[in-house]
Amino acid sequence: MKPEKGEYWKTRKEKLLKMHKSLSQKDLDFEVGEENAMLASLSIKLGKSREELLKMIIML
Repeated sequence: MKPEKGEYWKTRKEKLLKMHKSLSQKDLDFEVGEENAMLASLSIKLGKSREELLKMIIML
């Protein structure tokens, strides 16, 4: 059974919050169509490129 899309992000979000104490729930709120804005904000906060962030999220 495949996890729901929302469940996939919820799991990654929880792991990111544990790994990076500087992040808040609001930083990781996911809205359809606003993915690029969220990634840009995370990129600045964590000092990582978009590609690095995507890799990190996939590997969680």
